[in-house]
Amino acid sequence: MKFTAPLIIFVTLFVLQGCESLKISAKGDESVEVVAKAITVNGQAPINKGAKFLARKQAFRDAIRNISRQTGNNYSSEAILGSTKVVDEWIADNIYHLQVLAVLSEGHVCNSPYRKRIIATAFPGVVSGQISANETQDLYSGIPREIMNILMESGSFIGKNKTHTVLYSQPDMAPEIIDETGYQESVIVEMAQEHGAQFVLSGVIRDFEVESTEYIRGSGILSQMKSMMRDFVARRSVAIDIYVHDGLTGALLFQHRYTDSVVGDVWIPSGYTVGSERFKSTPSGHKISKIIQLASKDIGRLFTCYPFSTTVLKVENNKVYIAAGAQDKLKQGDSLVVYAVKGGGTMQANELVGVINIQDVQAGFSVGEMELTSDVRKIKSGDLVKSW
Repeated sequence: MKFTAPLIIFVTLFVLQGCESLKISAKGDESVEVVAKAITVNGQAPINKGAKFLARKQAFRDAIRNISRQTGNNYSSEAILGSTKVVDEWIADNIYHLQVLAVLSEGHVCNSPYRKRIIATAFPGVVSGQISANETQDLYSGIPREIMNILMESGSFIGKNKTHTVLYSQPDMAPEIIDETGYQESVIVEMAQEHGAQFVLSGVIRDFEVESTEYIRGSGILSQMKSMMRDFVARRSVAIDIYVHDGLTGALLFQHRYTDSVVGDVWIPSGYTVGSERFKSTPSGHKISKIIQLASKDIGRLFTCYPFSTTVLKVENNKVYIAAGAQDKLKQGDSLVVYAVKGGGTMQANELVGVINIQDVQAGFSVGEMELTSDVRKIKSGDLVKSW
């Protein structure tokens, strides 16, 4: 019997579908291997005071924990969240039951239902004088601006440009923030609260030094030629540290150093803006653009799957106003979990109050009602609202 290539591929995929682990190899510019693992688990939670929506959220969290146990903590909760779908749900004996399917794979990037807000701040230089006055001065604000733009283009983030704000008064100490009040996270938390952001992007240009050419070895014609060429051919090191902090707590969630080197015409002329074609056409601009792409990909992969969070704007009668709307991808009928934030600088955990059901969505805010009317009295402006 003669087997055609499409038939062989079909039979192979049919057999693989019966396996728990799927291995697929794709050939293009690079060889890519994706290993997928399908897991089905149950989650459950008691229904207290008739709060079915809250019980459903808690049952889903229970299912995520069960998946994590089965995988031996090889996947983060965020990666599991982005790979999990509810396939069945029912109520029995006042307990909410969920059955979920998770298809986990290395390098998986989930499609988040909501857009997270991120603030981009300036990337100061650690060593002064490494960027000459005759070169572009756009690196400090241009690098974070372009990272934020790429994140926004992905459809998973809303960016706020604060790239003229420097978080680090001593860039060589970054990511440590020297704060006279003694609360290192206060600057980040205050900025995030002011602009309603979930994350704060920051960084420093750790190294951008041009190799010294003042001393030229040798003598004669060769030395003279080297001396003449030193303004055109040189070596430059590139090292950029990038950080992402949590806007609610100020915790450092992401830290990575991206390094490279440039040989040739290492200078970036004055007036060249980061992200422009002229900037990318220079050797140094090309290497920095590669770092921007890599950093954007890493940040997007990690934070796209993070649970969405925002805050309560105000409470009027039974209506709860939250600081997220259509531009955050919220829609009518969505349900979000509300936590009462503990004040006074205490170390107490936020109190889970209940679930808000979104009824009216505007561009920058939404209005909803608590599942249980009695829960409205437990929340106030500034309290936390999360997707799960």
